[in-house]
Amino acid sequence: MPRPQSIFAHLRASQREVFLPPDLEDQMKTMTDHYEWQELPDYTEAAFAEELFRRNPEVLVGGWSTPRLPNPWPSNLRYVLYLAGSVKGIVSREHLEQGLVVTNWGNSISRIVSEAALMHILNCLRQTNHWSLHMHVTKGWNEDAPPAWSLYGRRVGIYGFGFIARTLSKLLVPFGAPVAAFAPGVPDEVLAEHGVTRAESLAALFAENPVVVNLAPLTPETTDTIKREHLMALPEGEGVLVSVGRGPVINEAALIEVAQSGRIQLALDVFHEEPLPADSPLRGLPNVMLTPHRAGPTQDRMRDAGEFALDNLRRYVNDEALLAIVTPEIYDAST
Repeated sequence: MPRPQSIFAHLRASQREVFLPPDLEDQMKTMTDHYEWQELPDYTEAAFAEELFRRNPEVLVGGWSTPRLPNPWPSNLRYVLYLAGSVKGIVSREHLEQGLVVTNWGNSISRIVSEAALMHILNCLRQTNHWSLHMHVTKGWNEDAPPAWSLYGRRVGIYGFGFIARTLSKLLVPFGAPVAAFAPGVPDEVLAEHGVTRAESLAALFAENPVVVNLAPLTPETTDTIKREHLMALPEGEGVLVSVGRGPVINEAALIEVAQSGRIQLALDVFHEEPLPADSPLRGLPNVMLTPHRAGPTQDRMRDAGEFALDNLRRYVNDEALLAIVTPEIYDAST
């Protein structure tokens, strides 16, 4: 495939700075005869469509601030190189079905999300949220200390075994933590390659591991699959549930009930409704650590997604297979 006739990057300056720092953007510029970046702040979808048709690029580089694409789209546009994760804010399923090629950051952020999962596991075991509220809000000290637990030698169960789960399993190795995964469809040899045993059912995963991490993809088969009986199977006092995958995998009513009971520790980064409502019953509980869907790339590692995008652009130029293509099926499973 010849060099793209033109590349148009629509990114806020703050996103450009972290995803495409100058050394990466300079490399991108060498792959086309016509490269443009413009912030286009606060554009409506209609105004963005007008601008996009005027420029008519072959490749559009987008991010969180990029408005939704029109359909039909400009005649030259072939490829949307999306620097972030879920593309639902920028394209519809119909765009994909009609042949627009879209890629996202793929597995480039897996190690950063797994790092966040590990952080949440350790914080739950050490009761960090309890002590943070106790010392900041009630101005207390070491009164009526709840028990703390170590990760060393502690069994960890993972629901799902995609890129993030595989990276997390490696991070757990220094702790000597036996890892099991419930991941139907993942071959035994893949689990064995990562030193992970198979949990034969979701019930077994929760019954046999005091720490469980939800990293299951969101599909019709996984939606609402973590139920009250699973959460109740975690050992009282030392049980931990970390959710950095997809919120709707967990039954919301059961989650709230068990969280309010205080019997286990929870760390939640994803939810059924986002942003999490201000009056959510999950707020303010000492056994529940909350983060606002922030397990993704940190400020310094967003360039990983930029490097991944640059590699995909090289593949596009060289007519090689692209990585992390968003298919209609992947689109349906994303949030």
